[in-house]
Amino acid sequence: MNSFAIYPAIDMRGGKCVRLLQGDYNKETIYGDSPVDMATQFAGEGAKWIHMVDLDGAKAAKRVNDQFVLDVKKRLNVHVQIGGGIRSEEDVLYYLENGIDRVILGSAAISNPLFVKKMLREYGSRIAVGVDARNGYVATEGWLETSNVKATELGKELADAGAETFVFTDISTDGMLSGPNVEGIVSMAKATGQHVIASGGVGTLADLRALKEYEQAGVVGAIVGKALYTNQFTVAQALQEVKS
Repeated sequence: MNSFAIYPAIDMRGGKCVRLLQGDYNKETIYGDSPVDMATQFAGEGAKWIHMVDLDGAKAAKRVNDQFVLDVKKRLNVHVQIGGGIRSEEDVLYYLENGIDRVILGSAAISNPLFVKKMLREYGSRIAVGVDARNGYVATEGWLETSNVKATELGKELADAGAETFVFTDISTDGMLSGPNVEGIVSMAKATGQHVIASGGVGTLADLRALKEYEQAGVVGAIVGKALYTNQFTVAQALQEVKS
């Protein structure tokens, strides 16, 4: 069993590091002018993984900020996972062939499930499935729409198709620093029997501790964004907190 991983998040819009409140493009805060500098800082504090999101890409349904992702991988000795704007096998291959460790497929899981299942068959563990939920139901298209599909049902179906890693976001908690939806995250791990990375709501070191308690159940890591940018704690402190 791998140890519980911390994934510092770099959300990119217009080439800058930003945070959106609950995915709202009108509620943006810019935290840095350079995704690469930000990743360098996180890596310097001991981060083994960097979680990157192409927000422009998610909205435009195509790759936009991809150069920064490749730069981070080239320059730093870290694992990188990327989500946002990945809609075709060409997009997936573009990242994987350039050394990106894991590609996250999100909205496509609902809008194009056959594509996602094909990518899982072809690329296995290098594909993660991003499941964004609002009140237990899957939200899509940059969270603008809520579907009538239960998050756990989608998780089960994709686990059956070969998904080994899920990134589970509870939208209501995202950017709120109000604590993760531990119950929702754990139920996703139990429903799928696979690895789940928690996303959204981590505001304190205690939140990380609460998630790590479910490591045996399949909760294998946490994505941390706003808490790092607003100096609630550092990457180094987070890593220390979840050391076995």
